[in-house]
Amino acid sequence: NSSWHNYGRMKDNLVYMASEQGDATLHFSLIWENGMLESIQVIENDKASRGGQIYATNTRGQVPPLVTTDCIIQDQGHASPRYIRCTTYCFPSSSDMAKQARIPLAAVIQPFAIVPPNETPLYVVNHGETGPIRCNRCKAYMCPFMQFIEGGRRYQCGFCSCVNDVPPFFFQHLDHIGRRVDHYERPELSLGSYEYVATLDYCRNNKPPKPPAYIFMIDVSYRNINSGLVKLICDELKTLLDKLPREEQEESSAIRVGFVTYNKVLHFFNVKSSLAQPQMMVVSDVGEVFVPLLDGFLVNFQESRSVVINLLDQIPEMFADTNESETIFAPVIQAGMEALKAAECAGKLFIFHSSLPTAEAPGKLRNRDDKKLLNTDKEKTLFQPQVNSYEALARDCVANGCCVNLFLFPNQYVDVASVGLVTMYTGGTLYKYNNFQVSLSDSNFLSDLRKDIEKTTGFDAIMRVRTSTGFRATDFFGAIYMNNTTDVEMAAVDCDKAVTVEFKHDDKLNEDSGALIQCAVLYTSISGQRRLRIHNIGLNCSSQLADVYKTCETDALINFFAKSAFKAILSQPLKIVREILVNQTAHMLACYRKNCASPSAVSQLILPDAMKVLPVYMNCLLKSCVLVARPEIPTDERAYQRQLVTSMGVADTQLFFYPQLLPLVSMLFSDSVPAAVRCSEERLSEGGAFLLADGLRVFLWLGVSAPPELIQGLFNVPSFAHISTEATSLPDLDNPFSKKLKSILEHIQSQKPYTMKLIIVKQREQSEMLFRQFLVEDKSIYGGASYVDFLCCVHKEICQLLS
Repeated sequence: NSSWHNYGRMKDNLVYMASEQGDATLHFSLIWENGMLESIQVIENDKASRGGQIYATNTRGQVPPLVTTDCIIQDQGHASPRYIRCTTYCFPSSSDMAKQARIPLAAVIQPFAIVPPNETPLYVVNHGETGPIRCNRCKAYMCPFMQFIEGGRRYQCGFCSCVNDVPPFFFQHLDHIGRRVDHYERPELSLGSYEYVATLDYCRNNKPPKPPAYIFMIDVSYRNINSGLVKLICDELKTLLDKLPREEQEESSAIRVGFVTYNKVLHFFNVKSSLAQPQMMVVSDVGEVFVPLLDGFLVNFQESRSVVINLLDQIPEMFADTNESETIFAPVIQAGMEALKAAECAGKLFIFHSSLPTAEAPGKLRNRDDKKLLNTDKEKTLFQPQVNSYEALARDCVANGCCVNLFLFPNQYVDVASVGLVTMYTGGTLYKYNNFQVSLSDSNFLSDLRKDIEKTTGFDAIMRVRTSTGFRATDFFGAIYMNNTTDVEMAAVDCDKAVTVEFKHDDKLNEDSGALIQCAVLYTSISGQRRLRIHNIGLNCSSQLADVYKTCETDALINFFAKSAFKAILSQPLKIVREILVNQTAHMLACYRKNCASPSAVSQLILPDAMKVLPVYMNCLLKSCVLVARPEIPTDERAYQRQLVTSMGVADTQLFFYPQLLPLVSMLFSDSVPAAVRCSEERLSEGGAFLLADGLRVFLWLGVSAPPELIQGLFNVPSFAHISTEATSLPDLDNPFSKKLKSILEHIQSQKPYTMKLIIVKQREQSEMLFRQFLVEDKSIYGGASYVDFLCCVHKEICQLLS
């Protein structure tokens, strides 16, 4: 290490300077000392400089605080970063320049993102019969990028430059700087995000939509009855149906509900309010599913309460003696979709399913899990559906506004790649609880179910992304369906779903006018109102590469790379996909080095300020179980994680690929929340206790000599030896440590869509193996590189590219 004589910053670059010995291993030994704090340091520095402050979106092309920084966002003309984040906030002005840098130009759009209570909710603009004002040529909606001219009688579209007449009802005079005098009174002129009430032209068959419906479909095969799962679901629904989402001004929810159970056949239930008892109707022809009743299937829960409660009490009894272990699956979705279609409304199916559908029926699956395919050209088939019928079914569901939420309870292979496909294409959510046991695992499942039912959701949605001239949206990644190249269709879209959109140049961009993006989502609200949600953002353009690099956002880049890689594995071998990621990383950094950095010795690794964490995060993505084929990792787990990531927003991919590691011993001495540390075994200590969270799991790791007062405070047992690793939750104890840890867990959990599974890990015990896979800066037991090795590898590629 003595050969290092300088580690410093030049301009805004992070520069590692080495002596003349030219030995790569030496060079990186000190990055470990100084530079390895990067990921955490970058997060902490941003929190320190921008946390807790107001961030106003009044400037085109400004870079928002990191997703890990809490701040208050004020919409002043561009969409909040909660709704849209970009891989760079300054686009290169020409396609040649874009090809040279190889920085993907993309936006991650989360149109229904939750806005905290201290920020303003979206305004709803209602122009009555005339509907929203749009450009005659490109159909963009009225927004802050429209320029009023000729005394306010006409406006020039910011997207296509077409000059349009202002409708008489919308006319307003301009002030001395050419701005309308009502600028600040109209959300569509002064804000980045707002909603319009849509007119009948925007509705299916030009008829106002009906409120959506939720259909609960329960697998009542032998295992689910026997394990107590069916009773658990029915008991929970009794209380949950009172919590169906409603508009703020409404007394009760407008959502109607229906119930189906199934094994090898389907059972529909009539729960009409006038009945004394629910009535069951059996559909045994699962090849041609029809809905046996219209009246009394979908009901208002408040009106039919007693009949529905009666039904939920009866279902576990009704099938108590079943010995039917085979199930169907595709006909269940078909039945739910046909019911929504017949009722002429959109909605969600909540399907509770637990095994591979092997019964004779459409969509029947066989166990095709084959470890021999790993690391061959055929491995990609494991991520594709095994029969074509699921694609066609997904298409029909989307066409009828039917979203499928799937709760899986497998204890062996269920072929997630096939059964999860309809969920993915319809904007639904997939939940998976392996080896579910009612008494042990139910809190996670019930919490997920509660959250899901209460989520803010738009139904029967279609999204269009418009851009100003010079570039356009070319690729879309998410829980979406695309029939053509422009319409993003989603049977439903909730607050956690994000669509990542890639842009390409089709001409030169103008530095003065910038690059403008408008995302419009047409959807039906939970009360059955047709609306348009509009998000606008303006980015800068430059002919200087340095400007593009300076405004990059690494968290958004990783979101894009993860989604595009996870899509690529459907058609390319994993090895190729991994090589492309490494190559792309080296390319972006080599281009910076060549065109933007001060001249320096080849032995230095130079990273742009905004990309300091790119190598750490990229290495984490490369080590994801989706991109690493190992016989120990179940195929279903890989398909499941692939599907989850596909619809994640930036904050969720950030934590998923780089988990948060919190040292807990400091809680003994201080009231503040401990600061995170690097995800590496180096940070653990025998006398410590650590929390590690990635959004799906949360580990509580305890060192062999962790302080007894901490152990007593958290577990109510006297020593390390007494701690049980079987527990899936912490006891409720009335002491400061316990309350502090619970509040830390609640805070992390409150921002994540899935209820994280708690896993207790004791140092030097078997469960530590699983925990170590999440120490992402270290070498993985499955062969993934440590961060230092990866830096060496990237550095070598950069040197080759430069020479």
